[in-house]
Amino acid sequence: MHKTKSYDSILNVIERLIKLDESLIDGFLRYLKGVKNESHNTLKSYAEDLNQFLEYLKQNKISEPIFKNVSYPLMRGFLVHLNERQLSKRTIARKVSAIRTFYRYLVIEGIIEENVALSLKGIKLPKKLPNFLYPNEIEALLCAPSDDILGIRDKAIMELLYATGMRVGEMVSLKLKDLNMGTNFIIVFGKGSKERIVFFGSKAALSLENYLKKSRPFLAKDTSCDFVFLNKYGEGITDRSIRRIIEKYVKIASLKKKISPHALRHSFATHMLNNGADLKTVQELLGHTSLSTTQIYTHVTKDRLKEVYLRTFPHNEGRDTDV
Repeated sequence: MHKTKSYDSILNVIERLIKLDESLIDGFLRYLKGVKNESHNTLKSYAEDLNQFLEYLKQNKISEPIFKNVSYPLMRGFLVHLNERQLSKRTIARKVSAIRTFYRYLVIEGIIEENVALSLKGIKLPKKLPNFLYPNEIEALLCAPSDDILGIRDKAIMELLYATGMRVGEMVSLKLKDLNMGTNFIIVFGKGSKERIVFFGSKAALSLENYLKKSRPFLAKDTSCDFVFLNKYGEGITDRSIRRIIEKYVKIASLKKKISPHALRHSFATHMLNNGADLKTVQELLGHTSLSTTQIYTHVTKDRLKEVYLRTFPHNEGRDTDV
């Protein structure tokens, strides 16, 4: 009997330690949401990555609490394991980022003293040029919605995404109090709860006013719901719904591209730079922390500059001129 109680107490201790590792992940995700204001998709990805890492450590018989007993060689072993599974470099890079950020959090919270993930090198990825739409494609997309309740809403969503360069997560979080219709600007709360102001032009203003007057009152089932954009049930629209909306109108407009809400943000930045905006201004409007993040758009504008140069410079081989 005494042995049984002792055995049960050992099991209880082990169970508490295992739950401690899981609670550390939960605490980390709450930290990312509350302090860093990370998106739902980022939180979901980090949760999957860290639980996968935890499962790998359990299989390697690491003593509990597992995260506090991890060595650098074990972390490297996890990356080798991912490579053997032939995951893409981008996926592995995300998992490395999740582990590094998680261990930085554990140090901040005083849960561990030494950050063993510091030596874990990130994977260098090739710079991927952003997918964007040309002005005529944007025009076709924005003209695709019908003039019914949902069509009016959808047009306002797309107009505003393009006119402001907002992230889709920022758009779904918009409240009525954030809108300033008279002066055409919006207060946006971006990553890390950073507040910024974005502007929108007359076309977006017209679509937004049309939605607020003709569409939103019919969608609003609960007058206390203060999200700007609502679904057909009167609740705040989700980023997944906005993705589906854009996919729908890409097909209607017969655009031969894979377009996401982020492509409208890319289009905004590209068109701003093509029309003479400076990089620093575009950085502020996009809410980028680092100017280097915004600089990827200069690759797109350089291509356009080269095209114009080759087409217009008179002393260019193969160019037809009247001279």
